[in-house]
Amino acid sequence: MCALLRLFSRKPIFSDGEIDLVLSNEDVTDSECGIVDGYTFYIYPSGTRQYAGYVSLRLGESPALYYLGHIGYRVEQSYRGKGYAMRACRLIVPFIQQLGLRSLVITTNVENIASRKTCEHLACTLERIAPVPAAYQPICMGAKWKCRYIWRIPPRA
Repeated sequence: MCALLRLFSRKPIFSDGEIDLVLSNEDVTDSECGIVDGYTFYIYPSGTRQYAGYVSLRLGESPALYYLGHIGYRVEQSYRGKGYAMRACRLIVPFIQQLGLRSLVITTNVENIASRKTCEHLACTLERIAPVPAAYQPICMGAKWKCRYIWRIPPRA
Protein backbone atom coordinates (compact mmCIF):
# COMPACT_ATOMS: atom_id res chain seq x y z
CA MET A 1 0.00 0.00 0.00
CA CYS A 2 2.75 2.45 0.97
CA ALA A 3 4.66 1.97 -2.31
CA LEU A 4 1.48 2.50 -4.33
CA LEU A 5 0.66 5.71 -2.50
CA ARG A 6 4.23 6.99 -2.88
CA LEU A 7 4.05 6.34 -6.62
CA PHE A 8 1.36 9.02 -6.83
CA SER A 9 2.90 11.36 -4.27
CA ARG A 10 2.96 14.36 -6.60
CA LYS A 11 -0.73 14.11 -7.44
CA PRO A 12 -3.64 14.66 -5.08
CA ILE A 13 -4.49 11.41 -3.37
CA PHE A 14 -7.69 12.73 -1.83
CA SER A 15 -9.76 15.80 -2.62
CA ASP A 16 -13.12 17.22 -1.65
CA GLY A 17 -13.11 20.14 -4.08
CA GLU A 18 -11.94 22.55 -1.38
CA ILE A 19 -8.70 20.90 -0.34
CA ASP A 20 -6.32 18.38 -1.88
CA LEU A 21 -4.18 15.97 0.11
CA VAL A 22 -0.85 14.98 -1.35
CA LEU A 23 1.28 12.27 0.22
CA SER A 24 4.62 13.57 1.44
CA ASN A 25 7.86 11.65 1.20
CA GLU A 26 8.55 12.18 4.90
CA ASP A 27 9.48 9.18 7.01
CA VAL A 28 6.90 9.02 9.77
CA THR A 29 8.43 6.04 11.61
CA ASP A 30 9.98 6.68 15.02
CA SER A 31 10.96 3.63 17.04
CA GLU A 32 11.55 5.70 20.20
CA CYS A 33 7.93 6.88 20.10
CA GLY A 34 6.55 3.51 19.01
CA ILE A 35 5.49 4.73 15.56
CA VAL A 36 5.99 1.64 13.40
CA ASP A 37 4.61 3.22 10.24
CA GLY A 38 2.79 6.33 9.22
CA TYR A 39 1.79 8.73 6.52
CA THR A 40 1.83 12.51 6.22
CA PHE A 41 -0.42 14.24 3.72
CA TYR A 42 0.16 17.87 2.81
CA ILE A 43 -2.95 20.03 2.64
CA TYR A 44 -3.32 22.39 -0.32
CA PRO A 45 -6.31 24.50 -1.36
CA SER A 46 -7.74 22.57 -4.33
CA GLY A 47 -5.90 23.02 -7.59
CA THR A 48 -2.95 24.84 -6.02
CA ARG A 49 0.38 23.95 -4.48
CA GLN A 50 0.05 26.57 -1.75
CA TYR A 51 1.01 24.72 1.41
CA ALA A 52 -1.77 25.07 3.98
CA GLY A 53 -0.70 22.41 6.49
CA TYR A 54 -0.64 18.66 6.99
CA VAL A 55 -2.45 15.69 8.50
CA SER A 56 -0.47 12.68 9.74
CA LEU A 57 -1.50 9.16 10.55
CA ARG A 58 0.80 7.41 13.04
CA LEU A 59 0.54 3.64 13.35
CA GLY A 60 1.60 1.81 16.48
CA GLU A 61 0.93 1.69 20.19
CA SER A 62 3.23 2.93 22.91
CA PRO A 63 3.28 5.12 26.00
CA ALA A 64 4.49 8.03 23.84
CA LEU A 65 1.64 7.59 21.35
CA TYR A 66 -0.78 7.64 24.27
CA TYR A 67 0.06 11.35 24.56
CA LEU A 68 0.85 12.09 20.89
CA GLY A 69 -2.14 10.32 19.38
CA HIS A 70 -2.52 8.49 16.08
CA ILE A 71 -3.64 11.56 14.16
CA GLY A 72 -1.77 14.82 14.08
CA TYR A 73 -2.55 17.94 12.09
CA ARG A 74 -1.45 21.51 11.68
CA VAL A 75 -2.93 24.29 9.60
CA GLU A 76 -0.89 27.36 8.72
CA GLN A 77 -2.08 30.61 10.28
CA SER A 78 -3.40 32.15 7.04
CA TYR A 79 -5.62 29.09 6.38
CA ARG A 80 -7.09 28.66 9.85
CA GLY A 81 -10.81 28.96 10.48
CA LYS A 82 -11.75 27.17 7.24
CA GLY A 83 -12.14 23.67 8.65
CA TYR A 84 -9.10 22.31 6.81
CA ALA A 85 -8.00 19.98 9.64
CA MET A 86 -11.47 18.45 9.89
CA ARG A 87 -11.74 18.11 6.11
CA ALA A 88 -8.30 16.49 5.91
CA CYS A 89 -9.18 13.97 8.62
CA ARG A 90 -12.43 13.08 6.88
CA LEU A 91 -10.66 12.70 3.54
CA ILE A 92 -8.30 10.03 4.87
CA VAL A 93 -11.11 7.89 6.34
CA PRO A 94 -11.19 5.53 3.29
CA PHE A 95 -7.45 5.00 3.68
CA ILE A 96 -7.84 4.36 7.41
CA GLN A 97 -10.61 1.88 6.61
CA GLN A 98 -8.35 0.09 4.09
CA LEU A 99 -5.83 -0.35 6.88
CA GLY A 100 -8.57 -2.03 8.92
CA LEU A 101 -8.48 0.49 11.75
CA ARG A 102 -11.69 0.99 13.70
CA SER A 103 -10.68 3.68 16.18
CA LEU A 104 -7.86 6.16 16.58
CA VAL A 105 -6.72 8.60 19.22
CA ILE A 106 -6.41 12.31 18.59
CA THR A 107 -4.81 14.34 21.36
CA THR A 108 -4.94 18.10 21.79
CA ASN A 109 -3.63 20.58 24.26
CA VAL A 110 -6.33 21.62 26.70
CA GLU A 111 -6.10 25.28 25.66
CA ASN A 112 -6.23 24.53 21.89
CA ILE A 113 -9.90 25.33 21.36
CA ALA A 114 -9.69 25.07 17.55
CA SER A 115 -8.29 21.55 17.72
CA ARG A 116 -10.84 20.53 20.31
CA LYS A 117 -13.60 21.83 18.00
CA THR A 118 -12.10 19.79 15.16
CA CYS A 119 -12.43 16.68 17.33
CA GLU A 120 -16.01 17.58 18.19
CA HIS A 121 -16.88 18.10 14.50
CA LEU A 122 -15.41 14.66 13.77
CA ALA A 123 -17.76 13.24 16.45
CA CYS A 124 -14.83 12.11 18.57
CA THR A 125 -15.46 11.19 22.18
CA LEU A 126 -13.42 12.90 24.88
CA GLU A 127 -11.98 9.94 26.78
CA ARG A 128 -10.17 11.99 29.39
CA ILE A 129 -7.87 14.90 30.09
CA ALA A 130 -4.63 13.19 31.01
CA PRO A 131 -1.65 14.60 32.86
CA VAL A 132 1.49 14.27 30.74
CA PRO A 133 4.37 12.73 32.69
CA ALA A 134 7.56 14.81 32.71
CA ALA A 135 9.32 12.18 30.55
CA TYR A 136 6.83 12.77 27.70
CA GLN A 137 6.48 16.55 27.95
CA PRO A 138 9.37 17.23 25.52
CA ILE A 139 7.68 15.25 22.71
CA CYS A 140 4.41 17.01 23.57
CA MET A 141 6.02 20.46 23.16
CA GLY A 142 5.98 21.03 26.90
CA ALA A 143 2.28 20.29 27.40
CA LYS A 144 1.42 19.23 30.93
CA TRP A 145 -2.09 18.02 30.03
CA LYS A 146 -3.57 16.38 26.92
CA CYS A 147 -7.17 15.87 25.91
CA ARG A 148 -7.50 12.31 24.58
CA TYR A 149 -10.25 11.94 22.02
CA ILE A 150 -11.33 8.62 20.54
CA TRP A 151 -12.31 8.78 16.88
CA ARG A 152 -14.42 5.80 15.88
CA ILE A 153 -14.07 4.90 12.21
CA PRO A 154 -17.13 3.35 10.55
CA PRO A 155 -16.56 0.06 8.75
CA ARG A 156 -16.15 0.12 5.00
CA ALA A 157 -19.41 -0.07 3.12
